[in-house]
Amino acid sequence: MEQQEIALQTAPPDSRQFLDRFFKLHEHKTDVRTEVIAGLTTFITMSYIIFLNPIIMSKTGMPFDGLFLATCIGAAIATIFMGVYANWPIGLAPGMGLNAFFTFTVVMEMDYSWQIALGAVFLSGVLFVAMSVTRLREWMLNSIPLSLRLAMTAGVGLFLGFIGLRFTGIIVSNPDNVVALADLTHFGFGQFGPEAPALGLLSFLLISILSYRGVFGSVILGIGITTAIAFIMAAVLPHDFFSVSVDWAPESGFVAWPEGGLVAVPNFADLAPVFMQLDIAGAFEVALIPVIITFLFVNIFDTAGTLMGVAQRANLQDEHGNIEGLDKSLKADSISSVIGTAFGCPPVTSYVESAAGVSAGGRTGLTAVVIGVMFLFGLFLLPLAQMLPSFAVDGALIYVAMLMMGSLAKIDWDDMTEFTPAILTTIMMPLTFSIANGIAIGFVSYTALKLCTGKAASISAGVWALTAIFIAKFIFLP
Repeated sequence: MEQQEIALQTAPPDSRQFLDRFFKLHEHKTDVRTEVIAGLTTFITMSYIIFLNPIIMSKTGMPFDGLFLATCIGAAIATIFMGVYANWPIGLAPGMGLNAFFTFTVVMEMDYSWQIALGAVFLSGVLFVAMSVTRLREWMLNSIPLSLRLAMTAGVGLFLGFIGLRFTGIIVSNPDNVVALADLTHFGFGQFGPEAPALGLLSFLLISILSYRGVFGSVILGIGITTAIAFIMAAVLPHDFFSVSVDWAPESGFVAWPEGGLVAVPNFADLAPVFMQLDIAGAFEVALIPVIITFLFVNIFDTAGTLMGVAQRANLQDEHGNIEGLDKSLKADSISSVIGTAFGCPPVTSYVESAAGVSAGGRTGLTAVVIGVMFLFGLFLLPLAQMLPSFAVDGALIYVAMLMMGSLAKIDWDDMTEFTPAILTTIMMPLTFSIANGIAIGFVSYTALKLCTGKAASISAGVWALTAIFIAKFIFLP
């Protein structure tokens, strides 16, 4: 950090003046040093995505190495674009929840190829761009009830939490009760790599405790500490302690250190299997309409909520409450979703972790540019990503899920016609293992409750239209 400060202090005056003029640093009462520190802060806070996204999406059959490079490059391009075009201190990356929906619902449950799923993401991104450049965005945000918007976020969180519990091995399938608690004393190596439910739970608890205490980089620290414990166990415990079910397990029977070290020059040939592989034509299918709507809804509501929340913290509102540059930031976010599909990414979206950088003083797009550059440096960390045991990283998935479910606190719990559809939306996402089904049931139940309780006047035209679409889905596309 001291070297970075010296470099900033000794930077040529012309370059500092250019940055000041381009990003309006003086106008936003900030400087280069503060923006760089803010960018580093946000990156460390959200860097878990470069490890977690490839783990989730590789379940589709997409290559892990290519996904890792795609995640870093997609996040870098989107974040730098946000900084340069919108001049906002926002970090962007493949969206949590949407990557799980992409993997487990669209590809694994609906049995579409990941190429067609990327085509659906592309079409939803195009719709997002269209809404961002017209008044459709404002109409959409105003026509969907707040309770359902909050429930979508919470439902995606519960969906993520369920997946995280499965990934860590904390819960397992059960023929009698659907799911059951796993054997927390199990340690070993199976078809999907190292297995340790207890360490997965420990990872989640460590991240939560460190975050509550305000420890900087709590997510990365929690993953790192859990990984260190796993390697210590592998070093001191005998091979027989670990249960090994495959013949290609490492010598320790648990975890293994990468042969070439933790960093390596990226091999961009690994990106070829996922680059420009989206099948747009294949996504023009009636059955994929609810999928496209789901990608669109979750992305736009999540983005709008994140951007407005960060704008308040960064003092980007004028005296009338108008948010400076909101239109540009929404356009940057929507365009990034389209660009991301070229690299094999699910919808790229703004991250709420950007608030950490804002708290550190970030006020302009220079913060975002720093975040983007750090994602490019992340390209060299592929061996580290391959080494990290999934149970350690998936602890972060459960933690993120808990944060997302916090939106339920803002629902009007005094109005049954508001909280009942919200609850149904939330719980049906994990129970049907589909974000799209949860949203559909939420809209249908909302309309039915309002209509049958004398509150039909509060149903917007947008809700009526979407309810009709979802009812048609249940009838003709069960």
